[in-house]
Amino acid sequence: MADNKACSVPSKVREAVCIDADRVYDSCADKDCLADLRVFFGEEAQEIIDSAVNVRVRNAEVLNALVDVEKVPFNTGCYTVDITFFFKVNLDVYTPAGFNPIGVSGLTTFSKKCVLYGSEGSVKVFSSEYTADANDDQLLSTSTNPRAKVQIAEPVALDAKLCLSCDCDTTLQGFNASLPRSICCAFNERLPEDIFTRQTERSVAVTLGIFTIVQLERDVQMLIPAYDFCMPKKECNCNTDDPCDAFRKICFPVDEFFPPNQANIKDN
Repeated sequence: MADNKACSVPSKVREAVCIDADRVYDSCADKDCLADLRVFFGEEAQEIIDSAVNVRVRNAEVLNALVDVEKVPFNTGCYTVDITFFFKVNLDVYTPAGFNPIGVSGLTTFSKKCVLYGSEGSVKVFSSEYTADANDDQLLSTSTNPRAKVQIAEPVALDAKLCLSCDCDTTLQGFNASLPRSICCAFNERLPEDIFTRQTERSVAVTLGIFTIVQLERDVQMLIPAYDFCMPKKECNCNTDDPCDAFRKICFPVDEFFPPNQANIKDN
């Protein structure tokens, strides 16, 4: 039977080693409620919205985030991190034509800015990549300027409502560049190039809740204690037993058939 124990840590330090690592110089966490964000649609989805009598938000997902880091003037070591989020919003649209809702998807954006400390450094780094039986490839130079990393949990869809487009224009966050290809590919229909500027009669405003963590990192060399080489203690599982035997080892999902009551949830 395979041993599932992790690598044990010896009690004595064997040596001090130098490693190249990304050090986090500064970070922040935010809990934002994004109220009344305007949702933009393709041609077919917009026709459904124009004839809608009610909408309900089903869920939302993060498609991409554009991150830009700029140095703060007259404030040594501080940088602004500008972030533009792109969300895909899935809606149930109710029309006078039938009782069953029609599922449509739209795009909405949100921009935020934060100031973090990233220290100072302006050297350029050159390195090579080993290539067997050939000359080593020279990689493009990098710098020690801080890099921003943004982590975001899946948005919480809170509310959706129909509105006139003229009343929703104030929620646009001012993104005027062309959409990245990865965002356009996330929709079943083609998004028009003028999606943020074209005139439409009606639109949808959604409210989303997001949780984000923003970090500024630098590539640094750090001296750390080394105990020993870490040898895995777990054996590779090459079990090819009958799938029915594996299924019999799974416990019966009682909670799926008998959901816990409120008292049990509080106890847990």
